[in-house]
Amino acid sequence: MRVLVTEDDENLRVAVEGSLRGSGFAVDVALDLGGADEAVSVNSYDCTVFDRMLPSGDSLRFVSALRQRGWAVPVLFLTARDTVDDRIAGLAWGDDYLVKPFEMAELVVRVRSLCRRGAARIAPVLRHGDLELDTGRYEVRRAGALLPVTTKEFVVLQRLLAAGGRAVRRADLIAAAWDEYVPPASNVLDVLIAGLRRKLGPPPVLHTVRGVGYVLGGTG
Repeated sequence: MRVLVTEDDENLRVAVEGSLRGSGFAVDVALDLGGADEAVSVNSYDCTVFDRMLPSGDSLRFVSALRQRGWAVPVLFLTARDTVDDRIAGLAWGDDYLVKPFEMAELVVRVRSLCRRGAARIAPVLRHGDLELDTGRYEVRRAGALLPVTTKEFVVLQRLLAAGGRAVRRADLIAAAWDEYVPPASNVLDVLIAGLRRKLGPPPVLHTVRGVGYVLGGTG
C-alpha cells in the first residue's frame, strides 16, 4: 500500500515515515502543498496524510479543491487544532482526523484502515479462476485456502487482478508497492513474484510477459 505524507516538521515527518515504512507501507513524502500537488498528479495512492496547517497554506482547502475535481483518495489530517468546528471541517473533506500529540501505533492503525476503505471503494472482491482477493478483509485465497501474503504481495496481486487478464508493466507494479527510493532496475519485484508463485502453488497462474511485466492467466 502506497501512502503520501505531507508534513513540514522534519522530526514529525521522519517519525511518521519511519513508522509507516516499518509497518510495510510504501511512503512518499512532500514538504508543502506544491510537492503534494505534484505527487498526487503523477502517482496513485491508497491513502494520504496531511498536516492541517502548512507554511504553504491550509491543507484542508487543498484537499477540498481536489475533492471537487473528483479525487477520492482517503485523507488523514494531522493537526493541533481540536475544537469541534475544526473536527467538523476536517471530516467534511477528509476521512479521519488525528490530534497532536498522538501515538505512532494509532496513526499506523488509522492509515491501514483508510487504505482498506479506499480499496473497498474500488471493488470488494477480485477474482480470477479459483484465486480470490478480498479488499475489505485483506485476505487472499486460492481454492478456498487462505494464503499468508505480505502487504506488498497483496498490493501486487490486487493490481494484477484489477487488470482483468491484461499484462501489467513492471514499473507500474513497483510504483504501487514501493516508493521513489526503489529504482525500476531493482530486483525486489522479481523476488516478490517468486515468493508469490510459491504461495499460489500449482497449477501456475502468475506468468511473465517478456519485455512488459506480469499477467494472471490460466495457462503457462
